Amino acid sequence: MYGWMGRILRVNLSEEKIKYEVTPEHLAQKYIGGNGFGARILWDELRKGIDPLSPENKLIFAAGPLNGTLWP
Repeated sequence: MYGWMGRILRVNLSEEKIKYEVTPEHLAQKYIGGNGFGARILWDELRKGIDPLSPENKLIFAAGPLNGTLWP
């Protein structure tokens, strides 16, 4: 899939560490870009009722294939 880098950069601000994770291409095809992929990460990794200001919470920046286009 054009534009798919196949990696996630995870930044842990509490521990001041970064790491890359390889992600399978089928996820890019299934979720088509940043919004869907970011939602999948939130769904899989957050527990119900988490405090919004908790260090366990996530801040996700996810660009998709339609960024920078006129598509709504």
